[in-house]
Amino acid sequence: MLLVSDIIDNKDKYIAGLEKRGIDNASALLEEIIELDNNRKNIQAELDEVLAESNKISKSIGMLMKEGKKEEAETAKQKTSDLKSKSKELAQMQEDNKIQLRDSLYQIPNIPIEEVPAGKTEEDNEEIFCVDSLPELSDDALPHWDLIKKYDIIDFDLGIKITGAGFPVYKGKGARLQRSLVNFFLDEADKAGYHEIQPPVVVNEASGYGTGQLPDKEGQMYHLTDTDLYLIPTAEVPITNLYRDVILDEKDLPIKNVGFTPCFRREAGSWGAHVRGLNRLHQFDKVEIVQVQHPDKSFETLDEMVKHVENLLKKLELPYRILKLCAGDLGFTSAITYDFEVYSAAQKKWLEVSSVSNFKNYQANRLKLRYKDENNKKHLLHTLNGSALALPRIMAALIENGQTEEGIKIPEALKSYTGFETIQ
Repeated sequence: MLLVSDIIDNKDKYIAGLEKRGIDNASALLEEIIELDNNRKNIQAELDEVLAESNKISKSIGMLMKEGKKEEAETAKQKTSDLKSKSKELAQMQEDNKIQLRDSLYQIPNIPIEEVPAGKTEEDNEEIFCVDSLPELSDDALPHWDLIKKYDIIDFDLGIKITGAGFPVYKGKGARLQRSLVNFFLDEADKAGYHEIQPPVVVNEASGYGTGQLPDKEGQMYHLTDTDLYLIPTAEVPITNLYRDVILDEKDLPIKNVGFTPCFRREAGSWGAHVRGLNRLHQFDKVEIVQVQHPDKSFETLDEMVKHVENLLKKLELPYRILKLCAGDLGFTSAITYDFEVYSAAQKKWLEVSSVSNFKNYQANRLKLRYKDENNKKHLLHTLNGSALALPRIMAALIENGQTEEGIKIPEALKSYTGFETIQ
């Protein structure tokens, strides 16, 4: 969440940033934050006065008793009792104000950095790279939802039978290809210096709030109401929350973690060809890279993470492009995001397979994630994450683009993992 002190010191900048995101009542939202913070200061000042007066009177009671001024001592006791009641009332007001301020801040997204293009929808995203040429298939080429039936490698009907729509069953070489991709992505992350984490795929409410999925995406997460736990939408949530309420030493930075998990999302989208097959699922597998970095180095780290994802797509021989998301298309917690899309030659469309984001100190402020500098002073850290990679659309593109008369060709980088060169 945003820092109140930054809002106060840079109010106009923050209003402009929120308006860039398309938030019309930005000024009113920030005025509410500033007013709540002023209330906090006023309540605290009054509470300090009451406590100081109560302590002063309490110290005088013993002296009054020694001097035989029993009546005055009893009056002082009554006054301290009244002041204690007042202090409890003020303390409760302060706690209520704290909760209201926190909840108000939870409703405000991160501020896009200056380099983020203006715009409201994905149509306004800025293409910063695209491969020179796109593959072309024969007129009788099939989309992946037909190919998976032809080669019996993924079964959506079985998924519907045992769970429901959006939960595919991977079979035979389809399952092997899926596992090969996971191992390939993890091995590449290991080579890049990432430390592998296998986290829980169920998190508590505090973890959801810590990384910003709550309250923003509450309706999109699977909620286990009997335990008040949530199925994760991404490994970012449990991995980043490893550092909730943690103070790191500056010398230990950066923290580089990678995790493979299933991901669960209720928002599978509307009906139509754009969400057919593997294009959008309720459950899918993903390898996620997460970094905790010094604020002075986070944008250098962002470039490094973008390059890592780009190299994965090159090794998979997939045509890709990179988009810089416009302000209106940014995720709630992001200050800047780069999306990667691969080209599906059979569908003749681009499929998003990765988002790489810098959240600056937005998540760290929620998490109370800080570091100590050489002078032992504490500062908020920056957090970053990226899909490296999400599997369903990678699978879709590999299956479609690799189709030949002899079967589906496997990229060279995966052959040592799959143990086969073609799906027939």
